Parts: sequence; C-alpha cells; structure tokens
Amino acid sequence: MKSAAAWLASATPETVDEFLGGLSDAALMALPWLFEFWALPHQLPPEGVWKTWIIMGGRGAGKTRAGSEWVRAEVEGARPMDPGRSKRVALVGETLEQVQKVMIFGDSGIMACSPPDRKPVWEATKRRLVWPNGAIAEVYSAHDPDSLRGPQFDAAWADELAKWPKAGEAWDMLQFALRLGRDPRQVVTTTPKNVGALKAILKNPSTVVTQAPTEANRAYLAASFLEEVRARYAGTRTGRQELDGVLLEDADGALWTSAMLEAARSAAPERLSRVVVAVDPPTTGHEGSDECGIVVVGALTEGPPSEWRAWVLEDATVSAARPDAWARAAIAAMGRHGADRLVAEVNQGGLMVESVIRQVDPTVPFRAVHASRGKVARAEPVAALYEQGRVAHVRGLGPLEDQMCRMTIHGYDGKGSPDRVDALVWALTELIVEPAARILRPQIRGL
Repeated sequence: MKSAAAWLASATPETVDEFLGGLSDAALMALPWLFEFWALPHQLPPEGVWKTWIIMGGRGAGKTRAGSEWVRAEVEGARPMDPGRSKRVALVGETLEQVQKVMIFGDSGIMACSPPDRKPVWEATKRRLVWPNGAIAEVYSAHDPDSLRGPQFDAAWADELAKWPKAGEAWDMLQFALRLGRDPRQVVTTTPKNVGALKAILKNPSTVVTQAPTEANRAYLAASFLEEVRARYAGTRTGRQELDGVLLEDADGALWTSAMLEAARSAAPERLSRVVVAVDPPTTGHEGSDECGIVVVGALTEGPPSEWRAWVLEDATVSAARPDAWARAAIAAMGRHGADRLVAEVNQGGLMVESVIRQVDPTVPFRAVHASRGKVARAEPVAALYEQGRVAHVRGLGPLEDQMCRMTIHGYDGKGSPDRVDALVWALTELIVEPAARILRPQIRGL
C-alpha cells in the first residue's frame, strides 16, 4: 500500500502537473505540512476506538515522525489559534535528554514537523512546549516515574518504551495521569524488545498496533545504511527485531534464548562429515493439520565426541495438507544439501510415514525414529549442545528460532505443536547425541 506521495512520485509528468495545477495557492503552500499526504500506511492512526496506539517498527522505519505528527494532529486546530482535540500532552522518553534531542528537536521531532504559523515555543526552564493556541506538552523521563504523580493529561507520546529502565512503573504512572478530556489517548513508538511492559500493553484489548520494517522507509534513508545493515543483520534474530520490527519473545524457563542463538550464528564449513534431513510429520493430512517440521543439519564428527560440531543449514518446514507434499519437500531438501539420510518420527503415522516417503523415492536412505520420552526430555540433551557452543545456525532460520525460544523446561509455551523444534531435535540426536553416547557408554563402564 502506497502513500499519496508515493503515488504522485510514480505518476506521469502530465498527471503531476494536473494534480498540482488543481490546487489553490493556499493548498499548495500547505502541502509540505500535510502529513496524511506524505505518510506511509503504518504512520497513520488506525480507525476505530482505541486507547493506545503502538507503532512498532525497525530502525529508521519512521516511528519518530509518526509520533511527532500525531502530537501535532492532537493539539492543532483548523487555524493556528483554534483549539485541537488535546490541550495537555505528556512527552515521555528514556531520559529528559532523549526527549529533547529526539522527540522535540530531532530531525523528525515536533519542531521540525511544525509549520511556521503553528510552531510551538520551547520553554527550557519549565521543560515544556507551548503552542500558539495554548496547548502544552510537558517533558518526562522514564527514569523518574514519580514525576508523573500529580500532573494530568489528555494525550501522551511515549518513545522507545522497550528501552525504559522502569518501564512498568513509569507506564502505570502515566495511565493514572491520563485523566483529562472525554477520551484521553496515547501513542507508543518503539523498536520491539522482549520486555514485560510492552508485552502487557500489546495484550490490552484497547491497544492497536501498526508495524513496519526499516525497508518501508527506504526512500528517506541512506542507501549505504541499508546496504550495511542488510549485510550485517539480515536473516538474524537481531535483524528481525531491529530491522523488521518483530517482537521476539523468550518464554520463562526457555531451553534456548535469543542471546544464545545469536551467539551461535555462523556460516557452515565447506566440508561436513554427515548431513541429515529430519522430519516431524503432521498427525493428520488436512487443511487444519500442524505444519510438517523439516530441518536440515550437518555435522563434523572428527576426533573425540566432545569436539564434534553441528550446523543447522535450513528450515524447510511446510504447511502440507497432503502427505506426498511434505515427503516431496523433505526429499528435495536432501537433494539441495547432499544429505545422506532422512530421519522421520513415526509415533503417529507408523508404517505409513515410510510408505509415503517411498512412494516419492523408493531408494531414499531412511531411518524411522520413535519418541519414547516427552518433548522436553528429548530436547534437553540437544539444548546442552548449544550451551557448550557446539551447534551453529546459518542465517534465515527465524520461525525455527522463534519456536526454540518458546520451548521451556515445562513444555512448549506457544500455539500448536513445535514441529520445527521436534525435527531439529531428531536431526541433532541422529548426528551427535546418539553416536556420542554409543562411544562414551563403554568408556564410562570401564572406569
């Protein structure tokens, strides 16, 4: 979905001339300040009734500009001296300095976005902005939640809430202060992070969300910046958070964490001892079935088992209503990576699983595995390999890593079944856990 400005930029010169020629002199002068014309879809307030609007996006996605323009829209009337919807606004940031440098005087801050006849005056000693129509915006730091006790507002802008050191307490104090007017509202602009306060706000029924990656605002970003961050972070969990604006959650008691997986990022070596494709087939074959987890893992198994290393090469998971579809996807993954074996769990499908695979390729090297223990018990030895730094991830495994960070010591804390994690566990069990155990058991008995 394009903004009106984007449409105009791609229009023919004749269309542009016709559009601009149809504007009055006053409308033409006002056009640079008409944010609705220039805004990207995620920068405009959602329709309907809401109390909190969260603009969650990647770095440089235009969040600050959206927050500044929302404040303008709240306090400005039709003419410079006319009252707007709101008269008392709270501007809350990580620190007082951040509020002034980013939210007020930044390149996309309130002062830069305001037309000359509506530009507010900054009263430094009182730490506030005052508009020509009498509206006031006061500055607050999330480091000092108690400073929000006493004041009252009919609107608020909270910037980078996920970075606030006392986010929960500061947010609660702000809610008590939003008590003026008939319908006080607030906007939150933030890069997402796995913090409790942000997650709680997102779950509130009165919260609405717009999201966008850094790429959405590429027309206003330096090409060299985009090239650099893409090269460095594309396909990583850091990139998904900081560039794509995706909230990545680690469940309490998770066997894997975001930090652990990011530390495991590494390209695979040119030569691997073995490569396997592991499959966790869905229990049924219809549109409502779980996904079929398909994960490709390679390993270097030279020297003593303590020196063995593995690389997760691809998450080839598919949503397959028909069994032959996931079987074809798994065998195709074997071909892409030169895998020497296909491993599949057969607890639910029994002989049917192998039969489906053989129908696609009768010669495929296949091993059926049976789950005699629960998912957590099977996953713990694999998680231990990660803690030892013996498993690496290539880029582009986002959905798999999301499931991993929701696999806890108490079970899977997510929707559906962790099919991708199950397949990963079977692959690493086949490559490292079981072969190492076969070597080490006799040695331990001989001690």
